[in-house]
Amino acid sequence: MDSVKLGLLTTLLLGVFIIIGALIALLIKKKDKVVDFSLGLAFSIIVMLILTHMLPETIESLGLKNIYLFIIFVVIGYMILKLLDNFVPDHDDDGKGMDHHELRENLIHIGVITSIALVLHNIIEGMAVYSTVLSDAKLGLAVTTGIGFHNIPLGMVIAGTFYQSNENIYKSILSILFVSLSTFFGGLIMFFLGISEISPIVSGILLSVTLGMLVFISITELLPRIKNTKNKKVTAIGIVVGIIIQLIALFI
Repeated sequence: MDSVKLGLLTTLLLGVFIIIGALIALLIKKKDKVVDFSLGLAFSIIVMLILTHMLPETIESLGLKNIYLFIIFVVIGYMILKLLDNFVPDHDDDGKGMDHHELRENLIHIGVITSIALVLHNIIEGMAVYSTVLSDAKLGLAVTTGIGFHNIPLGMVIAGTFYQSNENIYKSILSILFVSLSTFFGGLIMFFLGISEISPIVSGILLSVTLGMLVFISITELLPRIKNTKNKKVTAIGIVVGIIIQLIALFI
């Protein structure tokens, strides 16, 4: 298999990991606990993703001399979701004292906002993995394995929030497929544009925007909900499992 085909295949496989996580969440019967577990999992994974992967990679791409670009585009990423926040269904920020309808609206909100950020992140990730495979196939496969580990719980988060909010398996599957294929879209962009690698500055700017979005999600969306979940122990387990998964992915 030539490097181009392998590059596209690996970006497609990254989406398969998300689907695996989604299937796990959808097959578990106790949906309330799945959501609470997924919220804790999402929070720890996003925080760990920022600290262990995105922050170092972004600073390395931009360089310390361009740290101002990092700050500017992190703020831009944060503000993009802040603005989009106004167009997503109304919600209670902390999830406290909500009735069933309000809870569903809140979960839709979290699911949509998280998916927007993850789609952008996955496109960038797909572009990076594609270019890595073209330059070093073995390294590219190793990176794919590591990223795949943290994509499984992200699939659980998306499936858990969307299914719990709309209780429609078909809508949930469409949402999952859209997010899971975003890494493949990143590879296709590189393929059709005939680009074998991304400029460090461009990569750093895109990562900064995504980082700002993930900061918004963790602070304003997930943290308030985590504080008010009914199953505190389940949520705490989700947080611990997310940390462990990210550490395993980091070492791989």
